[in-house]
Amino acid sequence: MDTTLLIAAAIKIAVFIGITMSFVSICVIFERRFSAIIQDRVGPNRTMIPLSILGFKKDLALPIGGLTQPVADGLKFILKEDFTPSYVRKFFFWLAPVLVVVPALLTMAVIPFGSPMEIAGNVIPMAVADLNVGPLYIFAIASLSVYGITLAGWASNSKYPFFGGVRACAQMISYEIALGLSIVPVLMFFGGLNLGHIVEDQVTNGWLLLPLWNEGGFIISSGYWADPQASIQRLLLLIPIIISFIIFTTSIFAETNRMPFDLPECETELVGGYHTEYSSMKFALFFMGEYAAMVVGSALIVTLFLGGWSIGFGIDNLLPVGAWWVSLLHIGVFLGKVTFFILFFILVRWTVPRFRYDQLMNLGWIVFFEAALINVFLAALVIAYPSIGFVGVAIGFALLITASILLIKIAKGSLEKPSATAV
Repeated sequence: MDTTLLIAAAIKIAVFIGITMSFVSICVIFERRFSAIIQDRVGPNRTMIPLSILGFKKDLALPIGGLTQPVADGLKFILKEDFTPSYVRKFFFWLAPVLVVVPALLTMAVIPFGSPMEIAGNVIPMAVADLNVGPLYIFAIASLSVYGITLAGWASNSKYPFFGGVRACAQMISYEIALGLSIVPVLMFFGGLNLGHIVEDQVTNGWLLLPLWNEGGFIISSGYWADPQASIQRLLLLIPIIISFIIFTTSIFAETNRMPFDLPECETELVGGYHTEYSSMKFALFFMGEYAAMVVGSALIVTLFLGGWSIGFGIDNLLPVGAWWVSLLHIGVFLGKVTFFILFFILVRWTVPRFRYDQLMNLGWIVFFEAALINVFLAALVIAYPSIGFVGVAIGFALLITASILLIKIAKGSLEKPSATAV
């Protein structure tokens, strides 16, 4: 293998892990300051460097507000006593935090952060692993984190952590089904699983949620409608794509155990949930795993639905291909989009109340599962329109409506409470 490619791969691994871990720290300050704004309070604004512990008279206050708060949090976790209760199953108790944070970091390997860069005649993709099965890899690796949370609850040998682990297991498995089904229409449309190719298609033909341009120009120009059937099909596909986006985004909240889906660590019922018995850096690993999963989820939403690193509106096609500064510009655009979704995650956490557990499971199994399944057939009808014609679409749509009504009736029947009988 070319030495340039090996060096580039090593640099990409280091940079992408560094970006992910940096975003975890950034998420901490975002969470604290954003929640402070929502709740009309100050939040961290004067975290100091504790020079007094070294013998100095005063701590050092840097003129950067509370941006050193993540550093203070990290030092606090490192310096706290790493206490392990005597009654836990020690091997699994120590293994569980690792199984939570490592899958979240591994899934970033297939996310394209920017456009390919040309170095010494070699085209370097801005992804650690440019796989042709990107979404499958992400789902396969991310699903391993449920083992960490379940093991944490079981290995703690304590009532409340065990309840939290069982809740997490049921919740994450339930929403993984809706999560997988929701992107089937996306993959059907693109006809492939390579995330890099999916982004490149959106560069040329418009973002999946914003198809306002294609190779012929903008939607208001005649060139956009050069192939009217394809253009109409792309616009009609917005209906199943928007449904997929809503289901996928909501399922990401459930997969990351974020409010309003944080039932596995519900403090009003379970003290601290599955990590009640953890302290110091072992607790911090759960903390990091949650934020890293949030970053990965935001990155995947941006990649599939909002053009990934694409600037959009045809601007990318005007820039030189392979130039290093263009790749850095695209990385900045991608990180900006991811930051927006991280702020959206935080906003939802501090504004939406927590579900009851039965509501959470009903939403996953009775609403999202059926909606995602129906949406797959709806997208298939739109994609098949050029081949089967209007009559075929009409017949398929009628059958789909009939099947949907039956599914809704079955779902309603499962929600009805049994009538009370006299004893």
